[in-house]
Amino acid sequence: MQLNQITDNRGARKNRKRVGRGIGSGSGKTAGAGMKGQKSRSGVAIKGFEGGQMPLHRRLPKRGFNNLFRKHYQIVNVGRLQKAVDAKKLDAGKPVDAEALVAAGLIKSTKTAVRLLAKGSLSANLKVTVAGASKAAIAAVEGAGGTVTVTEVAAEEPAAEASS
Repeated sequence: MQLNQITDNRGARKNRKRVGRGIGSGSGKTAGAGMKGQKSRSGVAIKGFEGGQMPLHRRLPKRGFNNLFRKHYQIVNVGRLQKAVDAKKLDAGKPVDAEALVAAGLIKSTKTAVRLLAKGSLSANLKVTVAGASKAAIAAVEGAGGTVTVTEVAAEEPAAEASS
């Protein structure tokens, strides 16, 4: 095969429909837009418009809010750590951090912080460094003889401060 013989698959490229080019073309006169009215003209945006009636999205009550400052975590369970050790994707002798988790395929990137949760069981002795971890996950890792280092310090709850 040579470079000048390479072609697209049949049907991979399609010519655009030239509308409004005479009645004999099949898409002349109204150019596929139908008869008169607002929708046959350009510049139409009537997605939520209900003819002047109060639209549904304004009639329904609104609730809650999206916190712009929420921290996003990639979640890794201790059971998945054990599976990765069993599959020889993680080395139990080396420290387990975000780079090691990406190399093992447990998380996608190191840009988002990692949080360790306690679903599953762990028997490998691991030194884990993560941004956050649940108390049960820390207990599970330490129960298997490993250590957990949490890099982000969680803020104390306001209720705990008020009671003391």
